Amino acid sequence: MRTIQGVSVSAGIAIGTVRVLAAVDYAVERRLIDDPQAEMDRFRAARDTAVAQLKQLRDNVAAEFGENKAELFDAHRLMLQDPDYAECVEGLIAQDKVNAEFAVKSAAEQFAAMFAAMDSSTMQARAADVKDVSRRVMNVLQGKRDSTAQDGSVQCDAVQNGIVQNGIAQNGESHIIFAEDLAPSDTAQLDRAKVLGLVTAKGSANSHTAILARTMGLPAITGIGDAFDPADDGHVAVIDGTSGAVFVDPDEATLTEYRRRKAEAEEHLSLLRKLKGKPTETKSGQRVHLYANISRPSDAAAVLANDAEGIGLFRSEFLYLEREDWPTEEFQFDAYGQVAQEMGDRPVIIRTLDIGADKQVDYFNLSHEDNPALGYRAIRICLTRPEIFKVQLRALLRASAYGNIAIMLPMITSVQEVRDAKRILEEAKSELRGERIDFNESIQIGVMIETPASVIMADELAAEVDFFSIGTNDLTQYTLACDRQNPSLERFADPHSPAVLRMIQMTIEAAHRHGIWCGICGELGADLSLTDTFLRLGIDELSVSPTSVLPLRNVIRNH
Repeated sequence: MRTIQGVSVSAGIAIGTVRVLAAVDYAVERRLIDDPQAEMDRFRAARDTAVAQLKQLRDNVAAEFGENKAELFDAHRLMLQDPDYAECVEGLIAQDKVNAEFAVKSAAEQFAAMFAAMDSSTMQARAADVKDVSRRVMNVLQGKRDSTAQDGSVQCDAVQNGIVQNGIAQNGESHIIFAEDLAPSDTAQLDRAKVLGLVTAKGSANSHTAILARTMGLPAITGIGDAFDPADDGHVAVIDGTSGAVFVDPDEATLTEYRRRKAEAEEHLSLLRKLKGKPTETKSGQRVHLYANISRPSDAAAVLANDAEGIGLFRSEFLYLEREDWPTEEFQFDAYGQVAQEMGDRPVIIRTLDIGADKQVDYFNLSHEDNPALGYRAIRICLTRPEIFKVQLRALLRASAYGNIAIMLPMITSVQEVRDAKRILEEAKSELRGERIDFNESIQIGVMIETPASVIMADELAAEVDFFSIGTNDLTQYTLACDRQNPSLERFADPHSPAVLRMIQMTIEAAHRHGIWCGICGELGADLSLTDTFLRLGIDELSVSPTSVLPLRNVIRNH
C-alpha cells in the first residue's frame, strides 16, 4: 500500500480503479505572418466562438447545478471579452508578427503569471481560469471541436480521455480520476456516472475546479505533487476527501475500514435525499432555522452538502490560529468573501476573533494568566487593541458586498462593550466609504450569550443588536463555575443542569420581548435529547456541526 497526503477540496470517500488522464500537449508552433490584420481577425472570430461555447456550457451547468454555480462561466466569458486581454493578444500579433495561436498562448502565460503573483489565494486560483479560456480559443484556432458542440463531439483534455458526458469510460466502468490538473470547463463536463472521485497533482481549494467538484458531490483531493504517477493507472485506490489521504493498492484493513465509513456516508446520503430542501418544521408548523458551524472556508462545502440553511457560526479565530503572523485585511477578506460567495443567499454569521483562554497564539504576545478562561480574551482583546479589531471589521464589511454576512461579537458581558464595538465598526464603515469600497450598509450585528452577565442584561443587549446566539459551552462553564478544560470536573459540568436551561429560557424570552431572533450555536444544539425542550422554549435557530444537520432536521420534522 502506498499512502499519499494531498489537500482536501471536496469531502467524501471513493473506492475504485484509477484512471490516469494523460496530459494534453499544448505546444503551439510560433510562425511569422505577413498580414497581422488578418491574424487579428482570426483571433477575434475564434474568441467569439469560444464565448458562444462558454454560454452553452454555462446554460448546461445552470440546468444541472443551478444559476449560482454557473456564474463562473460568466466570469470566463468576461475574461475573454476583457479589453486588456484582447489588447495583449493583438499587440503581440502586431508587434512580433506572430500567428494568433502563439499570441493567445503567450498572453495567457502573462496573465496567469500576474494572477499567480497576487497575495489573494482566490486571485491566484484565477491563473488556471485564464489558461482554460485561452486554451479554448487555441482549440478553435486549431480547428478542434469543443465538447459542448450540439452533436456531442468532443475534443478537450478530459473529453479526449473519454470521461465526460457523451464520452465512454473503459468497459463502461466508473473510475477514480488521477490527473496532473483539471480545467474548470473539463470538470463541469464530467460524467458523474463514470467518475467516483478526483485526484490532481496541481490545483487549490479555492479554484473553480474545486468548487465544481464540491457542487457535483465528487470526493476530490489536490496538491499531491510529485506523488502523481501515471503508472497507477488500473490500480485500486481509496481516496478520503475529508482528510486528503490517498491509498494506492490499499491493504485489507484499510479497505474494510473505508468500506464501513462509505456505508455510513451512504446511509447519511439517503437521509439527505429524503430531507434535502424540506423545511425544518414541526408537524404543528413551528419553524426553526437550521444552520451549521464552521472553522475554515473549506468547511462551507460540508455545509452545502448537508443542506444546512446557512452558517450560524464561522469561528474566525482559526484564521489567526493557523498562521505564524497577523492575517492581513486582504487575507481575511479573501477568506470571508470566498465563503460568502459559495453560500450564495444563505446567511453567513461570522464571529469576531475569540482568541485567549484555551486558544493561544504566540504573536499576540499574551501574558500568562492563572485563570485564562476569566481573563484577557475575545472582545476584551478587540476593544483594547482596536488596531487588530478594525482590520477584521474592514475585511468583514468588504466581504459583505459578496454575500449575506452578519457579524457576531463573543464574550459580551455589558451593553458598553457592544456600543464600543459598534463605534469601531462605524469607524471602519466611514473609512470604506471614503475609499469608495462597497459593503452592506445594513449588515446585521449580533452577540453571543455565553456569560451569566449577558443573560441578566439580555433585555438591554437586545435593544442594541439584531440577534442573539447562545454559546452553550461557555455558558455552562461560567454558570456552573466549572472549567471546561478540567477533565476532573466533568461530572459537575452538566450542560443539562436546570440552571443552564433556565439561562437559555431567560435569553430566548428577552430576545422575543424585543423582536429579535435567538439561536444556539454550542454543542447542546445538536443534543437530540434536548430538542423537545428547545422547541418548547421557542428557539428560532440551531447551528450545529454539518453532519448533525440532517439527523436534527429529521427529529424536528417528526416532532
